[in-house]
Amino acid sequence: MTIPIPEHLRARFELKAHVGRPLSDEDPGGLLRLHGPEAADPTALYARLRATYGQVAPVLLPGDLPVWLVLGYQANLDVARAPYPYSRDSRLWNLADRVPAAWPLGPTVDWEPTCVFTDGRAHARTRAAVTDSLEDLDRHGIRRYVSRYTKMLVNEFIHTGEADLVGQYAERLPMFVMTRLLGMDEADGPRLADAARDLMTGSDTAAASNNVIKTALVRLVNAKKARPGNDLASWLGTHESGLSDDEVLGHLRLMLIAAYETTANLIANTLHMILTDRRFRASLSGGHMTLSDALEGMLWDELPISVVPGRWANADTTLDGWRIEAGDMLLLGPGAANTDPEIRPDLSEPVHGNRSHLAFSAGPHRCPGEDIGRAIADTGIDTLLTLLPDMRLAVSQDEVRWDYVLLSKRLSKLPVRFQPRPPLALRSGSLPARDLPAATGCPFTGAAANTAP
Repeated sequence: MTIPIPEHLRARFELKAHVGRPLSDEDPGGLLRLHGPEAADPTALYARLRATYGQVAPVLLPGDLPVWLVLGYQANLDVARAPYPYSRDSRLWNLADRVPAAWPLGPTVDWEPTCVFTDGRAHARTRAAVTDSLEDLDRHGIRRYVSRYTKMLVNEFIHTGEADLVGQYAERLPMFVMTRLLGMDEADGPRLADAARDLMTGSDTAAASNNVIKTALVRLVNAKKARPGNDLASWLGTHESGLSDDEVLGHLRLMLIAAYETTANLIANTLHMILTDRRFRASLSGGHMTLSDALEGMLWDELPISVVPGRWANADTTLDGWRIEAGDMLLLGPGAANTDPEIRPDLSEPVHGNRSHLAFSAGPHRCPGEDIGRAIADTGIDTLLTLLPDMRLAVSQDEVRWDYVLLSKRLSKLPVRFQPRPPLALRSGSLPARDLPAATGCPFTGAAANTAP
């Protein structure tokens, strides 16, 4: 439904009128910010925007840069599926010259020669290199990596009887796995996890953290050119599409950051639900819901990234009755789309196992690595719960805190307690080429444990 511009605000909703004019916290020019206090409750913010504007809303990014946030489920699909008039080329942005120095979203929207920022033939060429390389990965091998690194991380706190499952587990496991899949050293994991976390929060040091990641990846690209291996960096560099060094570097960064952020949040959010929601936990342990189904439910209601930049109009157009000018920036809003009352009038209705959510976007730019993220989360959660079946929340549910950053809502900490145990045995050397026999089952999920070292 098209929402007409209120008469008393009509003059304010010509976006060009806001450019270059400082906006106070008390009077943001009639537009709401997607950062700061106004965005502390994303659910309430989306509902307010939807009620005022409909399926598309004008909002402000840091620096009070006006953009469009796509709220509706169908509107998100329409934009994501249409390279024309909604391009991925951020060089089209009509406000690019107004972006302040060290803008926190710069590392996310600055153009790079990757499939993320291209359309048409250029996109098909670079995306083929990514999808072909990802398809070469051994899915059983990924799960063995996850099992091994879960045990390694658990060993750091298993003797203490307590842990923070966000900082000590969820935010570290995906990076350990991805660094190895890319062909990096195991020792690179902790440092890159810290840099990726800082980059995705849009902090003042995001640009510096981005440089940390790029420097590590430049070394990797050069090393694999000299000595290719059985890893993503080598496969990208030797793919028939003939990627340049800059293209290989850009795609490695893309894989690393995308897999880290989405998977870390998915693991943390699911563990939180298991530890705090008795019905959720009972459905898992009773076999009424598989862990895979539970993850899909989380991707509907607690998706890892709720706002995704971006699309840039390459022609004047209209969207839900709003005039979109060539060069305008649009943000996809999967967090708002997944709760669109037009497709989910009753949010209490279960959606476990339903994969029509927009957590991984849609159209030609749908995330090509979504199954890898699912595998890391599924195996990581199941292995952790099998190793620590008596794990319980160490604080009351009211004491669990969330951080609200520009692109996502994330757990600050998830403190737990359990019976202290001696360290787990880990085999040294390379991972085995086969899975070991399953041991005892997980009391939470009812699944057999993967005990591969």
